[in-house]
Amino acid sequence: MRAVALAVPVAAVVVLGSVCRVAGDTDARGRRLAAAIVGTAWAGLALLPVNLLALRTGWWSFAADGAVWSGVPLDLVLAWALLWGAVPALVPRRVPAVALAAVLVWVDLAVMPLGAPVVTLGDDWLAGEALAVAVALVPALALARWTLAGRRTELRGWAQAVCAAGLFLGLPVTVLGVASPWPAPVTGGLVQLLALACVPGIAAMRELARVGRGTPLPYDPPSRLVVSGPYAYVRNPMQVTVVLVFVVLAVLLVEPWLLGGAASAVVYGAGLAAWHEGEQLRASYGDAWLRYRAAVPAWVPLVRPAAPATAVLYVAADCGQCTGVGRWFTARRPVGLELRPAAEHAEVLWRITYEAGDVREEGVAALARALGHVNLGWALVGWTLDLPGLRHFAQLGADAFGAGPRPSRRACSAPGAP
Repeated sequence: MRAVALAVPVAAVVVLGSVCRVAGDTDARGRRLAAAIVGTAWAGLALLPVNLLALRTGWWSFAADGAVWSGVPLDLVLAWALLWGAVPALVPRRVPAVALAAVLVWVDLAVMPLGAPVVTLGDDWLAGEALAVAVALVPALALARWTLAGRRTELRGWAQAVCAAGLFLGLPVTVLGVASPWPAPVTGGLVQLLALACVPGIAAMRELARVGRGTPLPYDPPSRLVVSGPYAYVRNPMQVTVVLVFVVLAVLLVEPWLLGGAASAVVYGAGLAAWHEGEQLRASYGDAWLRYRAAVPAWVPLVRPAAPATAVLYVAADCGQCTGVGRWFTARRPVGLELRPAAEHAEVLWRITYEAGDVREEGVAALARALGHVNLGWALVGWTLDLPGLRHFAQLGADAFGAGPRPSRRACSAPGAP
C-alpha cells in the first residue's frame, strides 16, 4: 500500500513532466520546474507538522515500519507533497486553480478512508484534512501559479526562504533533538547573533525580487544582473549567510555535525554554483558580469561597496531634520549615492525619497537603502531596518517625533549645505 501510494504521484509527475518537456520552450520548462520544486517543498514542509499534530489529536494514526520519523511515514508525506505540490505545477495553466484544488481535495477525501491498515482515521479526521488543505495545498498551489505567471516575486522569494530554512535548518535541528546547554544570557546572545546572521541573506533575496524581478531558485532567476544591496559587497551573500548560520547554530547547540552544513554550503557555492551559475551569468550579461566579478569578491565582503549604478537621495532643504540627514550622509562619502534637493524632483515629494532605476522608496525605507551606500556596518543596519514590520514600526516612530510627511517644492540650497 505504501509503495502504491508513492508510485502513483511519482508516475503522475513523470508523465506530466514529459508532456511539458515536449510542449514547452526552455523558459517555460524552467518555470514549470521551479513551480514544482517550490510547491513540493512548501507542501512537504507544511504536511510534516500537520501529521505530527494529527497523531497527538487522534485525527489519524499510522501503522508502519521503516522510513518513519516520530511516528510519521516519510514516504507517505513525500507522496502527499508531490500530489499537492508538483502535480498542480505541471498541470496546464488553462485548468482553473479552484477546479484543480477541488479535484485534489476530492481525491484526498476518497483515498484517505482506503488507507487502512497503514492509515487509521479518527472520528474528527476531516478537521485535520481541512487544516492540511489550508496550510499546505492552498499555499502550494498559489505559489506554483504565481511562479508560472511570474507574479508576486517578493512573496515567492519569502516562501523559498521559509522552505530553505525549514528543510535545511529546522529539520536537521529537530531531528538531532538537541538544545542549547549554555546559560540563558549566553543563549540569548547567540540567538540574537543567529538572527543577525540571517539578515544579509534575506536582504539578498529581497534585492533579487525587487531589482532583478526574480528569486534565488536557479530555475526562476532574475531578469537583470543585480549588483546592489548585499551584492555590492559580496557575490554570494546567501551562501555566506548559510555558512554563518550553521556556524552559529553549531556553537549555540554545541553540535559539531552542524558544521557539515557550513562545509556543504562552501562546497556548493565554490563548486557547482560558481561553475554552473557563473556560466549562465556570463552568457546572459557578458562584460557586465565580468566587470562585476572582478570588482566584488565571492566570499569575503568588502568594507565599502563596489560602485553600483548611481542612486539619488532627495532631501528637503527647507526641513531642519532633513538637512541634518543630508549632512550626515555627505560626511560619510557614500558610494554611488547622489544627494539632491527635493525641490528639484518633477513630483511633489512628501518624504525623503530614494531612487535607483526602477526602485523607489520613501521615508525610513529610503534611509535604509541609502545606508547600503556607506559601508558594510551601516548597510547591515539598513537591511535590518528595512525588514517588514520593523520598517513600519520605525516609520510610525519617526512620524510621531516630527518626521511626518510634508510637501517640498521650494527652490533651496543643496541638502548637505550648512
